[in-house]
Amino acid sequence: MADATATPAMVTDKGLDNVIIGDSTKSFIDGTAGVLEYVGIDIDDLARNSTFEECCYLLWYDRLPTTAELQSFEAEIRSHYQLSDEIKQMIMATPKFASPMHVVRTMVSALGCEDPDCNDQSMEAEERKALRVLAKTPAIIAGFDRHRRGESLVDPDPSLNIATNFLMMLNGDMPGEQTARALDVCLILHADHGINASTFATMVAIGTQSDMYSAITAAIGTLRGPLHGGANERVMNMLQQIGTIDNVESFIRSRLENKEKVPGFGHRVYKAYDPRAKYLKTFAETIAEETGNHDLYTMSSTIEQIMEEAVGSRGIHPNVDFFSATSYFSMGLAIDLFTPVFALARNAGWAAHAFERIEDNRLIRPRCNYTGPHQAPYVPIEDRASTASG
Repeated sequence: MADATATPAMVTDKGLDNVIIGDSTKSFIDGTAGVLEYVGIDIDDLARNSTFEECCYLLWYDRLPTTAELQSFEAEIRSHYQLSDEIKQMIMATPKFASPMHVVRTMVSALGCEDPDCNDQSMEAEERKALRVLAKTPAIIAGFDRHRRGESLVDPDPSLNIATNFLMMLNGDMPGEQTARALDVCLILHADHGINASTFATMVAIGTQSDMYSAITAAIGTLRGPLHGGANERVMNMLQQIGTIDNVESFIRSRLENKEKVPGFGHRVYKAYDPRAKYLKTFAETIAEETGNHDLYTMSSTIEQIMEEAVGSRGIHPNVDFFSATSYFSMGLAIDLFTPVFALARNAGWAAHAFERIEDNRLIRPRCNYTGPHQAPYVPIEDRASTASG
């Protein structure tokens, strides 16, 4: 029986695939043509020419910055790199066996606890909160990974961009130029992607007039789910399971014959080649060469060839997670850090959509189709056992 407030205009759409909840200028996706744009600019152009910080500015302010604006924006981000002693102590007190995504979610939430203006709902205050989360997330991820390895935390270097600084804090030394640039590209490619599950969670939270810390914490918790984040982790686990190039064909053919999914292929939106994967494939090869992981790239490339021959005609192609797995592993990231780095990048898009919601807000409150009983009797507790047993 339908909700009493339901109207003929309402429809049931379990996954909300066909529901438009508002207007946005942030990212455009055409899954059939394989197009992704940030504020109208093609993702491949951004990956080749831009930086992660510049893409953050683009998503937040709907235009590319001037040189002076970008320098000012970068300086503001870098001024917030350093974690407080209290947050560092929380990281060091965290069990070493904890899931990194649980740690990131908890520490981002804790940032709100030390912000005296956390309840200031002005746009200026929310932008500052978003910038603090963006700037401090790399130190949180790197700090926890070093803590669980029994190593001391490395302080951020305000002379470095986000990508280079993160790898330096993670590994304790400066990364190679190609490695740092590859991570920068990965962050660009993951910065935004329409109203996905975690972005929607951000919008639901900020739409209640909650604060940016709460909204991004909700997003991180949503991204943790394996149906949303974690695909590149599964790709890397598969590559390790395969082991060597000699085992690739038999492993993939077996999966296809058994109608099992191959991680990193296919996408809910894209029926053409994922535009984010095109340039990333090039960088995956470059970084694999720089870090001595060429065999890993060869395995990935061979899998792509087999899959393209077998299922490419059905619109199943590599997605961004397939080659990002090779890239992240070559950078020295532990596999369970892949999704936290995804969160690091998506901070840009989460905040961008939150800003839009603040400017044109309506509480998100969907309906459900009630299918339970009506006018059911209340059974006294002493009678319930016999009622349940018939």
